[in-house]
Amino acid sequence: MKVHVLSTGVMETDLTWLLLKGGRTIRDRHHKDDPVVWGDCPTHAVLIEHPDGKILWDTGVPRDWEQRWAPTGFQEFFPVREPVDGPGYLDTALADLELGPDDIDVLVLSHLHFDHAANAKMFPKAKIMAQRAELEGVKTITGEFAGAHLVSDYAGLDIEPIDGDAEIAPGVGVIFTPGHTWGTMSLRLDLPNDGTKIFTSDAVYLADSWGPPAVGAAIVWDNVKWLESVDKLRRIADETGAEMIFGHDAEQAKTLTYAPDGHYS
Repeated sequence: MKVHVLSTGVMETDLTWLLLKGGRTIRDRHHKDDPVVWGDCPTHAVLIEHPDGKILWDTGVPRDWEQRWAPTGFQEFFPVREPVDGPGYLDTALADLELGPDDIDVLVLSHLHFDHAANAKMFPKAKIMAQRAELEGVKTITGEFAGAHLVSDYAGLDIEPIDGDAEIAPGVGVIFTPGHTWGTMSLRLDLPNDGTKIFTSDAVYLADSWGPPAVGAAIVWDNVKWLESVDKLRRIADETGAEMIFGHDAEQAKTLTYAPDGHYS
């Protein structure tokens, strides 16, 4: 089994969306006139070359992000740094591995937000999977979007539901970690050489979010469920010695091995 981390677009944003932390994004009276803290918000996908097939986790941001996101207004709050005609998106990350959309057998979506499910329709031959709670939750959306759920990203797709924690293939599992959305999942990989790695997606945005204590964010559907999910992940990490790879941590991203320069196994 080979695991490739793919760069799938770097957004920029006011970090308060990701972290409600005193001294970093929340100001005391001595710093009330300081500028708003903007920073990078990288996205990634994970390609797993498994004996059972090629499994892709998440899809990053779309090249047409500015037009696609216009109904939500989020293009003003999460502009993508990469030029739309350059590298740095999912298609070029796959091409660097001499792969295309038709090579993906299974696509697992951590949740259906516009920076994770945006490119799901690129993979017409793949079996697509998401948590049942997420699929049921998006049925309640009326109109084009709700928050960061953009209906056009996933409308019409045949998505197979996952119930709770589940094994996708030997050594590849998902952990049900709701709170950010109805059905957010994290990815668990048990690797013979590199040990257990947990890709948290948006169950935990940043190392600063992880704590302890866990620190919340502006984009959280249910704060109690979010805290319960962080506790669940912490128990699993303690039991397995897992390396935690957070959903949008710019500093941690600098330390990861990205395709095509290397992989985990």
